[in-house]
Amino acid sequence: MAVVFEADFGSPEQWTAGQTSAYPNMGPTNLGDHKLDRLNRSYCPGGRFTATRRFFGGLWSCNLLTTEGSPDGFQVQTGDVLSARVVLPTGLGAWPAIWTWRNGGNEVDVFEYHPDHPGILELSNHVRDAYLYWDGSSAGVAPGAQLDLKVTLGAGSVDWSVNGTTVFQDGTGVGPGWQAYLIVNLSVSDGTYHPAPPPGGPRQLSWSCLGLSVDRTPATPQPPVPTGMYTAEEEAD
Repeated sequence: MAVVFEADFGSPEQWTAGQTSAYPNMGPTNLGDHKLDRLNRSYCPGGRFTATRRFFGGLWSCNLLTTEGSPDGFQVQTGDVLSARVVLPTGLGAWPAIWTWRNGGNEVDVFEYHPDHPGILELSNHVRDAYLYWDGSSAGVAPGAQLDLKVTLGAGSVDWSVNGTTVFQDGTGVGPGWQAYLIVNLSVSDGTYHPAPPPGGPRQLSWSCLGLSVDRTPATPQPPVPTGMYTAEEEAD
């Protein structure tokens, strides 16, 4: 396989900042998904994603980067292998994620995390409604932990590994011809399913994506037609 994408979270060529079709009206808010986000237009050099408490209205100014709408317009596709090194957040209410999105769906969650469930990673293939709340406590999943994640986006199975160990094979996959844009972001929970940040608590939450890359098997070139021979189409004519 060959590397076809290496993330530079400060690059406006690779990424669009602060808007996505996964949010109503391209953002900046997504209250219906129980998020206190108000997306900002900042990039994230070094891969540090932040959410900062706003002074009024109860919302948080949040980082979201997506390849959707960017000049490069990169999309992952069936068969790709995505690798990421992440440092999990520590503050209650933080909701980091790496995921995919296209045309109202095609969502695969490389991971989601909530510090109130300190040992749990959420791994989901929404294309085929397969998911796992994986208890990785014994593998070191905890607030502030550094993890190496790898996801193989197979037609018949999406497979997740953490720190080199396979933890979930969904057996459903994304099907042939699937493709989607990348999203990396930090949301803030509104308290419906996970605690919101406590009043008077920290003004900023953060997590880090220290690296993200995509590997792809090169397409097999078709052999040239020998000189003086006809293709099947030409012979039929």
